[in-house]
Amino acid sequence: MSRCYSTAMFLSVPQRSHCRYPLGMEDGRIKNDDITASSQWYETTGPQYARLNCEEGDGAWCPAGQLQPADVQYLQLDLRQLIFLTVVATQGRYARNSGNEFARKYRLEYSRDGHRWISWRNRFDSETIMGNINTYDSVVRDLHPPIITRFLRLIPVTDAVHTVCMRVELFGCTWQDGLTAYSSPEGQTMMAPGYPITPLNDSTYDGALERRKLSGGLGQLTDGVIGQDDFVQRRLDRLWPGYDYVGWRNDSLGPGYVEMEFQFDRQRNFTSMKVHSNNMFSRGVKIFASVSCVFKLHLISEWEAERVEFHTVLDDRNPSARYVTVPLKHRSATALCCRFYFADTWMMFSEISFQSEDQTTAKPFKPGPSEEGSTSILIGCLVTIILLLVVIIFLILWCQYVCKVLEKAPRRILKEEVTVRLSSSSDTIILQTPPVPPRLSLDPPYERIFLLDPQYQDPAALRNKLPELSQSAEASACSGGYTEPDVTLCTPHQCFQSSVPHYAETDIISLQGVTGSNMYAVPALTVDSLTRKDISVAEFPRERLLFREKLGEGQFGEVHLCEAEGLAEFLGEGAPLPEQDGRPVLVAVKQLRADATSNARNDFLKEIKIMSRLNNPNIIQLLCVCVSSDPLCMVTEYMENGDLNMFLSQREIESTLTHANNIPSVSIADLLHMSVQISSGMKYLASLNFVHRDLATRNCLLDRHLTIKISDFGMSRNLYSSDYYRIQGRAVLPIRWMAWESILLGKFTTASDVWAFGVTLWEIFTLCKEQPYSLLSDEQVIENTGEFFRNQGRQIFLSAPPLCPSSLFELMMRCWSRDIADRPTFHRLYQQLCCY
Repeated sequence: MSRCYSTAMFLSVPQRSHCRYPLGMEDGRIKNDDITASSQWYETTGPQYARLNCEEGDGAWCPAGQLQPADVQYLQLDLRQLIFLTVVATQGRYARNSGNEFARKYRLEYSRDGHRWISWRNRFDSETIMGNINTYDSVVRDLHPPIITRFLRLIPVTDAVHTVCMRVELFGCTWQDGLTAYSSPEGQTMMAPGYPITPLNDSTYDGALERRKLSGGLGQLTDGVIGQDDFVQRRLDRLWPGYDYVGWRNDSLGPGYVEMEFQFDRQRNFTSMKVHSNNMFSRGVKIFASVSCVFKLHLISEWEAERVEFHTVLDDRNPSARYVTVPLKHRSATALCCRFYFADTWMMFSEISFQSEDQTTAKPFKPGPSEEGSTSILIGCLVTIILLLVVIIFLILWCQYVCKVLEKAPRRILKEEVTVRLSSSSDTIILQTPPVPPRLSLDPPYERIFLLDPQYQDPAALRNKLPELSQSAEASACSGGYTEPDVTLCTPHQCFQSSVPHYAETDIISLQGVTGSNMYAVPALTVDSLTRKDISVAEFPRERLLFREKLGEGQFGEVHLCEAEGLAEFLGEGAPLPEQDGRPVLVAVKQLRADATSNARNDFLKEIKIMSRLNNPNIIQLLCVCVSSDPLCMVTEYMENGDLNMFLSQREIESTLTHANNIPSVSIADLLHMSVQISSGMKYLASLNFVHRDLATRNCLLDRHLTIKISDFGMSRNLYSSDYYRIQGRAVLPIRWMAWESILLGKFTTASDVWAFGVTLWEIFTLCKEQPYSLLSDEQVIENTGEFFRNQGRQIFLSAPPLCPSSLFELMMRCWSRDIADRPTFHRLYQQLCCY
């Protein structure tokens, strides 16, 4: 019987890309026949026992005899296909506490064809990888650069005579491109007065270099590292300027083009080629002007005469690096040769990838006389079957329609009576795995999307697929589960502790805002106390509100941008108004529709009462109201720089280039300052037991001094409609910002706001250039929450933004902890962000 531990060991390590999946040593997908070794001490320490977390045999692979410093003993794995390998994990021989052998260091050799073996080196030209310090812990090492290979050898390294043993697991994903080698002229060095010397050579190329030409290998153009806009700027991961790119100077190549040849593992049908190019035209660098490609059906055949040509649209205004997609018109080939023509002095590439399909060939079938009659009968049968299927589908759709019409009331997405008991955090990590500090994402943008069940289109259906969610909360009282604490079952010291009272200790009232968004969730006692008091804000003459434009709308009302005449004098000294400089005061006006229901009207008045009690520099403030007559209105601050999402998405990170070209920019210090302000506002809300439930950059407004105020306007704006997932006309949820327990259980807490804050930080340090989980559909995002619940190594995290310091990304990862109790409080987040 197999005695392997849980694969959850790897889950505690922050994931930095999608291509980090176990390849099958531990779970047996890599077969014993594919694991060999140069030697073994005994049969019971053979290579088949080199599986991470397993204790079969004598617990590990051990080479014969004691290892000398000059010895080369290896464990060899055949992965049966080309793999993009990003991570290696190793252990020593534990052997149920009787082993005492482990590899303190090791190195790697790899081969794509099983004949030519290549020694792996990191980006600083070192071959040695630090291994284990004891026999039981798993040590996880990222490979920079990653390896594209089928065969891999792990070679223990020792400085003295030692007995070594190893257990391993590999992580990565299938190499979909199928590219096995590219050839090109050697990259050159850029030297210009006033700028650092910038080597643009292919520093990780694993092929041959002869007569200044690279051939037979792969390197930086396939390592997943996307080049920066300003290639002169030093990278945050301490790599030298220009590292991201391979570049060539026009006048050093006589023909005026760079010729590159690409070889693939088999014949493919090519749809397109994507080339990531620099376009820093102020330095004489532009994307290629055109490209011309020829194809070879087999490696031993001649190049075909017919070319595919593509002309780019040159850009002299935007210096950002970009992908250029070259259509390849479904040409079939095993090799391509492309000439990239210069558009300026320099041409620089950082990544080249191909989109293709496997090319299968078959002889055409020509029916004889007897086959033609059979074919006619077959076609008739197929047509009949198709018609029957159409009728059946129609009947099914009709039944579904009738069922919906007859349904007495819409089903709730999550039933209130559902309770949950999940395993405690101690079930997650069996071994004492040392945490790996998160680093900048250098891995390629590959992802693994799991097959979707149609039921996953509804979070409630996803919940139904998790039988653990149906267990009773009574069985988990005070057991460290993840549902909100029940104060009737736990003592104060046993339940989840926080620096502020947890909102779930009282009933929660959710106010439906006029724009269709859910206003802050607050304790019922708070609302009751508010309803016994009069509104504490002044009534403003509505005729002084001059309409400018409609900002958004929702189910029960609209949000308008208005000028408020005489508002400063009306509010008096100390009014929270921006500097006017003689300009009219702009305000945001929430207006309730005249046909709104009585419940919506009551919620609107309660919202006014709650908003009137909020007083914090980083929370949008209610200024005045118009409630003496219909339509009811509340007047709040309006920030002239709009929302943070729009503000950041229109800017680049501050550099000499942005200053020289007058490009709108922000600095890292600006981003940190914004983060501190948002955490301060959320700390204030948490202290009042308020749960925002929709924290995101779209709900953070800025003034001219970059002061941030948290609001709730985001859902009302069509601009951000794609950020919300509508559940068959019922709930509208910002699922890409929501914690797993909010989607699965409908539980919104301060801790789920912390999760959303982590996503908001991620938005800020990506300059809002992409939506969270942009490569996943809404249904796949929902399914991913189920993986967080199961905690079996399939959950996908957001990767580290290139601008983000590693310690700050570690803070984000803590915000996304599966356990509510493991997430930091807003008070703690504020303290830590203030220290940057």
